[in-house]
Amino acid sequence: MTAPFAFTPTAAGELPEAGFDRADRLRGDNAALDALWPDARVILLDDGGQALADATRSLAAPTGRTLSQGPGGSGLAIFLGLAPDGEAWFSLDAALVAFQAPERVDLRSAAAHWPAAHAAVFAQARALQHWHRQHRHCGACGAETAIERGGWLRRCTGCGQEHYPRTDPAVIVAVSDGERLLLGRQANWPARRWSVIAGFVEPGESLEQAVAREVAEETGLHVVRCRYRASQPWPFPGQLMLGFMAEATPADPRIDDELEQARWFSFEEITRARQQGLDGVDDGEGPLLSPAISISRWLIEQWWLEMRARRDAR
Repeated sequence: MTAPFAFTPTAAGELPEAGFDRADRLRGDNAALDALWPDARVILLDDGGQALADATRSLAAPTGRTLSQGPGGSGLAIFLGLAPDGEAWFSLDAALVAFQAPERVDLRSAAAHWPAAHAAVFAQARALQHWHRQHRHCGACGAETAIERGGWLRRCTGCGQEHYPRTDPAVIVAVSDGERLLLGRQANWPARRWSVIAGFVEPGESLEQAVAREVAEETGLHVVRCRYRASQPWPFPGQLMLGFMAEATPADPRIDDELEQARWFSFEEITRARQQGLDGVDDGEGPLLSPAISISRWLIEQWWLEMRARRDAR
């Protein structure tokens, strides 16, 4: 089963590896979904959004046929799509079935340790679970909504309004002054954790405007140019991260109430930080960079590679 693109940043101009088919054509065909259900794999999520796992903490995804107790079934399950071999995948709230599993795994742990395909299916299921729980009632009239199209539509039982899953766009940007990289940290992050600047796109602005605004709001720095580099779905709970590299004037950052600290880091400092946590290396003092699963770490790595190439060319 090939990974359906989650957690892997897709660089500008590139297409992700094909494989998992979300099969929109089947979502409105209840008879087809019912036929797929008995042999389909079903990822079960608990009330906290964790996936049921076996004793080795690997994904426990029973077939639809085994989920014979309780009100669950293809009518209440979310149809996720088809693997390259034609195997169908659904997700369902674990509380609706009698299936038991010894372990629960959160999405961040799964992204770091599970096969990419299973982590990606989990990411898709978790984002949709969150959306369903936030849209049980119509935002227009307040009436209850009903599930349609394999879990990809909720229709209001009162006014008939259609509600579709949403993804919130956010920009994330590695800012450089030509020699140094700007990183910030929030007060609620783990000690010594630093990352690049990020924020949500506001109504009526372009991505480039969002980059300039977020950097200015959080650090007081003026972006003079930026370029798009990559995107990554980020289902915590439902964002699409749009990654940029940017150049800013080399002034001292001035933080607002969102960041606890922000400062410039040299190439040498980032080089040392990249080694923290690898093979037990940790000096107990230096900065810790974003986890490897995140586009923020990918952007930091891209900046470091560009700087290394520039230095090698001198």
